[in-house]
Amino acid sequence: MQQSSVSPSYAAAELQARELRSSHDFSEAANAAQMAADIAIAEGDSSSWWHMTLFRAESLIAAGEIEACAELASTLIAEPWEGNRQLQAQVHILLALTRRGMGLLEEAADEARIAADLMDGEDDVEIAVKARQALIAALADSGRLDEAWAESLVMADIISGEVDDQLVGKAYWVIGNVAFLCSKVAEGLHYHELAAATFSPARNLTVWAKFNKASAAMRLAADVADADTLRCIERAELATDVIGGTEEDHILLKLNRGHWNFLAGDQKSAVDTLDDIFPVPEKTSPQILGEAYLLLGRSHAALGNGVEARKYLLEAADYFEKAGASQRAEQALEFLNEVP
Repeated sequence: MQQSSVSPSYAAAELQARELRSSHDFSEAANAAQMAADIAIAEGDSSSWWHMTLFRAESLIAAGEIEACAELASTLIAEPWEGNRQLQAQVHILLALTRRGMGLLEEAADEARIAADLMDGEDDVEIAVKARQALIAALADSGRLDEAWAESLVMADIISGEVDDQLVGKAYWVIGNVAFLCSKVAEGLHYHELAAATFSPARNLTVWAKFNKASAAMRLAADVADADTLRCIERAELATDVIGGTEEDHILLKLNRGHWNFLAGDQKSAVDTLDDIFPVPEKTSPQILGEAYLLLGRSHAALGNGVEARKYLLEAADYFEKAGASQRAEQALEFLNEVP
């Protein structure tokens, strides 16, 4: 039986969870949300239980606890909040993100497609855009670039009305990413410039850090190693030093710095930076490991270290296959064929 009002103990637990997440203490926010959900279920308040369980799942993925988030999201799918398509879509988005993090790109695309379909005709533009973002990311990672670009254009139409600047910025960010992947470098730079104009470190330092880190990665992947790219790298490093960040955030920062060194012709520094990425490989997604090993292999090849180059390029191809990124695996093998 669902209660009409929440108890003081539940309200206190929910407030603590929200304050912890605002402070970027995502693991503790998840713990506090669990306490609030337990209180809600004991009091027969199914609505509060559902919302706090969703809040806990969102906190877990923010903390990098992908498998725990996936398990919790699956629980919510089994206990749907009937009549609320937005909440159902949010859970499928979480599942898409966790599947992508596990390298299950086909499943990620399927979950994101469900979320996007749920939001067709709905008024909640934010969730509709998040669903498209998750779908585009899964399609792009799996090499389905034509589909990803088509979905990007759909998303561009969705944000054509009056929506929040941060949301518009995130959408332009994703569209720019796909443009880069489709070798539409001019379009990629254009959309990332549009995104950068909407973001502010004063308004949201976390988003500012993530955007600059991701924009640098896309620029580097397109071999754009100009002053703007270096500024993106430095902004991301500085902002992450201020706010902290997950282990994956720091790995991606090192990957960007290593890639910059490689393109700048300093392969020794690239190897030194990239060698420091792998303390706990099992906690890193196959896609990221593939990118890191690919760059490490190319750096060793440039240094004339054939044995190391072949070893890391084979590792890269293997991780890309595990991630379902067959095109990237083929690229790694192409570089392997060029090693003497």
